[in-house]
Amino acid sequence: MPELSRFYGIVIRMYFGDHDPPHFHAYYAGAKAVFAIPSSEVIHGNLPTRATKLIVEWASLHQDELLQAWDLAVALQQPDRIEPLP
Repeated sequence: MPELSRFYGIVIRMYFGDHDPPHFHAYYAGAKAVFAIPSSEVIHGNLPTRATKLIVEWASLHQDELLQAWDLAVALQQPDRIEPLP
């Protein structure tokens, strides 16, 4: 599972060959959640509110890159890393 980004203790990943709808996995402090692309809504799991807000902010800045990463990961190709939040 490729790691796309890492910031403030949050790790963002995608699975190769994953199922629709387009989404990414976020991990923080032993918890995880799945976020839809491009809505950035949590579709599974639960993270602390502050971490969720940071992930939504990050995802809104990188919508195009996330969709490109999704297309590559579904095609079993390595997606590019995405810049973290500053």
